[in-house]
Amino acid sequence: MPYDSGGLEILDEDECRALLAKAPLGRIVFTQRALPAIQPVNFTVDNGDVIIRAAQGTKLAAAARNAIVAFEVDDFDEASRTGWSVVIVGPARVVSDPKEVARLQELPLRPWAPGRREHFIRIRPTLISGRRIPEHSAPPPS
Repeated sequence: MPYDSGGLEILDEDECRALLAKAPLGRIVFTQRALPAIQPVNFTVDNGDVIIRAAQGTKLAAAARNAIVAFEVDDFDEASRTGWSVVIVGPARVVSDPKEVARLQELPLRPWAPGRREHFIRIRPTLISGRRIPEHSAPPPS
């Protein structure tokens, strides 16, 4: 396994995609008023793309329309001081095709946040990267 200059394992694309598919919650990074914005969202993976739900008229739905966004998932264990992070970057689009919307409604993606989330946003990864804190890097207990 290759390592970066900070001693973190560099994950290959297949492992990044496998970890992405296992995570229940991620963070979408988009631009709002020319500034970066980050919002936690639950999501699912469909044919390699990240799918999230958004309410009509939200800043997220507006910002993600045909924009390049980043999306990050991670899992860390404080006790063992291990974990991983995966970041994808790619174009996001609001799904407008009625057949595709109907199909996406059948996916196991139920919003965690209150309120109606009837719009689907599809993020197609064009860049994908990941890092893991190796187990041997944890200091001995004190």
